[in-house]
Amino acid sequence: MAPSLGMYVHVPFCSSRCGYCDFNTYTATELGKDVRRDTFHEVLVDEIRYARSVLGEDPRPVSTVFVGGGTPTLIGSEGLNSVLVAIRDEFGLAHDAEVTTEANPDSVDAAMLAELLDGGYTRISLGMQSSAPAVLRVLDRTHTPGASVKAARTARDIGFQHVNLDLIYGTPGETDDDLRRTLDDVLTAGIDHVSAYSLIVEDGTPLARRVARGELPAPDDDVMAERYVLIDDALTAAGLHWYEVSNWAETGGECRHNLAYWRSDDWWGVGPGAHSHVAGERWWNTKHPRTYAERLSSGSSPEDGREVLDEEQSHTERVMLGVRLAEGIAVSGLTVDPALVTEGLIAPDALVGGTIVLTRRGRLLADAVVRRLLG
Repeated sequence: MAPSLGMYVHVPFCSSRCGYCDFNTYTATELGKDVRRDTFHEVLVDEIRYARSVLGEDPRPVSTVFVGGGTPTLIGSEGLNSVLVAIRDEFGLAHDAEVTTEANPDSVDAAMLAELLDGGYTRISLGMQSSAPAVLRVLDRTHTPGASVKAARTARDIGFQHVNLDLIYGTPGETDDDLRRTLDDVLTAGIDHVSAYSLIVEDGTPLARRVARGELPAPDDDVMAERYVLIDDALTAAGLHWYEVSNWAETGGECRHNLAYWRSDDWWGVGPGAHSHVAGERWWNTKHPRTYAERLSSGSSPEDGREVLDEEQSHTERVMLGVRLAEGIAVSGLTVDPALVTEGLIAPDALVGGTIVLTRRGRLLADAVVRRLLG
């Protein structure tokens, strides 16, 4: 059975830069005059048409679309809907296609959400990070506490069946009570999905420089583990099950697009710096929006590099990604150290059935489990 075909669309714009972020994003002052947000959707449509010419008569309709960034909603509902129309026109959408856009809570209102729903979007992912004002300040987030929950409720009231809130835990200065209050707020929002990521201090970011200068303490691994347990307990008790190490959902609320990544299915990445993976080949686009637009306008590929995965690389990726899923990975082709069971890292019952599934302790030590499985 052929893998599904997904489409990722990268919108590289932000109103301001968060101190912890190292994504390929640009504020208005960083873009210069040659790149316009209000017409950038036209450049993205150019690549969608280019993708159709490359993939030729691929019979698969697009089953999932994920518009990320950046802040995709900065190009407006008209721009986002135009991108979806182009995907539908060029490839077709599966009858049950999942269509997601990310958004900051201060970049959407009821009118925009209604326009996105009417345009075919089925899922909204809102960046919340925390309810604690002090945590939001450290992260350089501009929205006010409560804005994310309000936006999530509005999205559900308008008719979005699937709404996600993104959290970050382990920020310097965050307390257990800060996280508990955040989770209490999340669980009043009526959502069906939560993503929760431990803070990573990425090299070259303002946050990394503050940590290096001693202005902020580095995140503590033991604290991170305790916070993860707190999150898992609260979300599980509320009926959201973990289906990937950092993601919890009600049954049926899982993000199918991200599942396609973890299962190594095919996707085309549209936009500056976007990565693609089709039929064992991976490539990535040039990063700067100006260069990206210039290449497409001249009829050239925006591609900046490519690699073909050999059998060993494909195996390594299958283990690295698949073991993070609650569905686990097949034992076939792997040598499983019995100590992984006795140390409480993988579930013994699943292993008897031929599947490697992480326990909660295993989720906390997932990278170490992967290294041991790969020998």
